Amino acid sequence: MTTNKIILTLDDAKKIAAGAEAEAKRNGWPVVIVIVDDGGHLLYLQRLDHTQFGSINVAIEKARAAIAFRRPTKIWEENIAEGRLRYLNLPGTLPIEGGLPITVDNQFAGAIGISGVRSFEDAQIAQAGIDALVL
Repeated sequence: MTTNKIILTLDDAKKIAAGAEAEAKRNGWPVVIVIVDDGGHLLYLQRLDHTQFGSINVAIEKARAAIAFRRPTKIWEENIAEGRLRYLNLPGTLPIEGGLPITVDNQFAGAIGISGVRSFEDAQIAQAGIDALVL
């Protein structure tokens, strides 16, 4: 049995990043934008001017966590806030909002991670990036 697998191309990653960048700039938010493929491998990284370099690894880890577990990183942030501290030891997670999986035709194709501003703002930028992808 064979399957048709959807993959993100570099052009797709650039479209997603452009949508995220537009949202970040519209709000004056300096962020790092990361796009990974379905295996968590880096496809694209962009650091907007005046973004702290500490956000680079955070954005990468948000994207990797979102695709590894196929859910937004906000899930773990909420669990921790509700006192479920066991999630702090779950390998590969980052309990900070701003990582979103990217699905196309019900297939997980990759993820986006944003870091640089408040976590709910990071998520807003990530969603704008996903919304910019038109396949």
